[in-house]
Amino acid sequence: MKKTLVVAASLLILAAFFGVMAMTLTFGSPKMTDMDDYFLRHGQEQTGSNNECTAVVFDFRGFDTLGESTVLFCAIIGVALMFRKMQGGEEYEDE
Repeated sequence: MKKTLVVAASLLILAAFFGVMAMTLTFGSPKMTDMDDYFLRHGQEQTGSNNECTAVVFDFRGFDTLGESTVLFCAIIGVALMFRKMQGGEEYEDE
């Protein structure tokens, strides 16, 4: 019982510590730059993408994010292979 209370108190203190740390961090500084405004105003017409994140990652920063794009592509292929339909004669490997 005493050990459980010590563990629970430790977890509570740890959660409070991380909560205070998260609340004191400043996100989004500076709030808006000229580049952000440019992407939002011209992103769709220049890239044809309806998603601004996709436009920035694959069009505006395509060469910079080539490695990230490769990882995303490999992950998509991996998931597609995991959920593909088995053909009539195929069996599962774990059976």
